[in-house]
Amino acid sequence: VGVCYGRVGNNLPPPPAVVGLLQANGIQNVRLFDADAATLRSFASTGISLMIDIPNESLPSIASGTANSTVDWLISNVFSHIPPSQVKYLAVGPEAFVRDAFYTPYVVPAITNLHGALQSVGLAGRIKISSPQPISVMSGFYPPSSAHFDPLIKPAMIPLLQFLRDSGSPLMVNLYPYEVYVSHSNRIPLEYALFKADGEFGDSGLMYDNLFDASIDAFVHAMEREGFQGIRVVVAETGWPTACGEAAGVDNALTYNDNVVRRAVNGVGTPKRPKEEMEVYMFDLFDENERGGDEYQKHFGIFSSAGVKLYDLRFNSN
Repeated sequence: VGVCYGRVGNNLPPPPAVVGLLQANGIQNVRLFDADAATLRSFASTGISLMIDIPNESLPSIASGTANSTVDWLISNVFSHIPPSQVKYLAVGPEAFVRDAFYTPYVVPAITNLHGALQSVGLAGRIKISSPQPISVMSGFYPPSSAHFDPLIKPAMIPLLQFLRDSGSPLMVNLYPYEVYVSHSNRIPLEYALFKADGEFGDSGLMYDNLFDASIDAFVHAMEREGFQGIRVVVAETGWPTACGEAAGVDNALTYNDNVVRRAVNGVGTPKRPKEEMEVYMFDLFDENERGGDEYQKHFGIFSSAGVKLYDLRFNSN
């Protein structure tokens, strides 16, 4: 279990204080949404493992770079600030396939160049590369067995999946059952999104009692439909807002997030992949008061800016 450390706010504690907060709460895996030098240096020698995003704006130059220039980019932007041993993942071009089509052609070439650079310095086995994508890369995902990638996005997804299979890397997904529920509340009960459903529904011989599992298995079905078996799924971000939205609130956020954490900690897996180790990054460490979009998107914080838990979410214990 990890946590996402977003910094789109003007009232957040400085990175060294954040590192202390993470250590005090036993959080050993963190996702950073950029390679900010000062933030990376704050994590150096702490033992905390990082997923580091490489934002869309960086993709064209990386995609067109040489092997040497890509190594230089990694050294100057990442490894001069944080030991390679603390970098677990590079998350390249998050949600590029749906957020900005301009960057879509650069995602896989950038990933390929970065992978080659890691190979040249002996780090490709330690640091895995992927590209976090939302559930909207699928045009059908419910029930899970019907899932398929959007035909307009599939030409970009297939090369990504080929790279992930060939390199033994996971598919990173950003999952928000909250948003799926709000968009489809006429079809999806709140209890199903919150792991509180009274019953189960069957799909291809498997039984589902929550939207989180169904969403992960939808990605698995969509990959298998394209001939890609066995690619692991990492939930690169998931969470539930505490305010300013339908069904948003502290109680529901605790219910959802605690269930997600327990599933990961206890190795529950999903109906399609039972008992398979699950890796999740909870969104978000703090509320981010300068985030754009709907007002609820500013209210995913698990901690206040003073470092106090907004609700009693335990990250690692059974």
